[in-house]
Amino acid sequence: MKHRKFGKTDWKVSEVALGTWQVGGGWGGTFDHQAASKIIHSAIDQGINFIDTADVYDAGLSEAAVGKAIRERSEYIYVATKCGRQINPHVNEGYTPQVLRKYVEASLKNTGLDTIDLIQLHCPPSSVYQRDEIYRLFEDLIQEGKIQAMGVSVEKVSEAKTAMNYEIVSSIQIIFNMFRHKPAEELFVLPELKDFGVIVRVPLASGLLTGKLTTNSMFDPEDHRSFNRNGEAFDKGETFSGIDFEKGLEAVEQLKELFEGNESLASWAIRWVLMFPEVSTVIPGASKVEQVSANLKAMNLPSISAEKMAKVKAIYDQYFRSEIHPNW
Repeated sequence: MKHRKFGKTDWKVSEVALGTWQVGGGWGGTFDHQAASKIIHSAIDQGINFIDTADVYDAGLSEAAVGKAIRERSEYIYVATKCGRQINPHVNEGYTPQVLRKYVEASLKNTGLDTIDLIQLHCPPSSVYQRDEIYRLFEDLIQEGKIQAMGVSVEKVSEAKTAMNYEIVSSIQIIFNMFRHKPAEELFVLPELKDFGVIVRVPLASGLLTGKLTTNSMFDPEDHRSFNRNGEAFDKGETFSGIDFEKGLEAVEQLKELFEGNESLASWAIRWVLMFPEVSTVIPGASKVEQVSANLKAMNLPSISAEKMAKVKAIYDQYFRSEIHPNW
């Protein structure tokens, strides 16, 4: 396993980690506790030491599965969870120190852990990132030993820049992939980013960059790829990175030609993310044990040539720049 420094902390985290949005067997349907346990244990067996979850994933079942698996292991595994998305309506006014404290304490109880390594604001309204009292709460929670560090999960580069003004913030979680280049151009270039762990989510653009989806692909009604394509339930950018599905399929065909060979497009898509040294860890999800192993293959692929990196950028420029850059 290869490790990278995690910002201002002294952590060394596996450069490919595990995201658990779909760890219970996939989006939609009943949570499979046995499958979740197998996936998490498989990830740890293969050297992953950083797991990202959230209190709203499967109504807390994902978070509980992570905590249970961690308690069954002797290795030290960094656990990152998130809070805030339970607030309904999900507006700035709903974010108070009292409410967020209750969520953090509920996550501690749910995971069964004595402390949470990293707690992250879970994509709140943009104005929340500017409120001093929110950050003071997490300073208090660190002093109390309930958390070790605090980070933010953002939708927009501008939100990341705002959060970086606060000393307590240790990490930025952001969408970054072959179809979402803006972080590399406007965030990774900042010299102060060296003090922040960068967690990359949605590296496969909700499955588009696996190269396995087609115009005939069907999704469970409870799968956000069915109900959130236009941002009906939460930020549109979380689903297929905010791009049009059919246009994404066209771009994928060009990427398949560019990366033709024995390795999957998914592996190359994760390898592409790891080409950026500013990235601390990437958190692809897994709904099957086999997907954990597939995700880890990316670490051992050779570096992508400058010529191919330029061609990926050209595909992005052709298909997506005009809609991605203004919105995220």
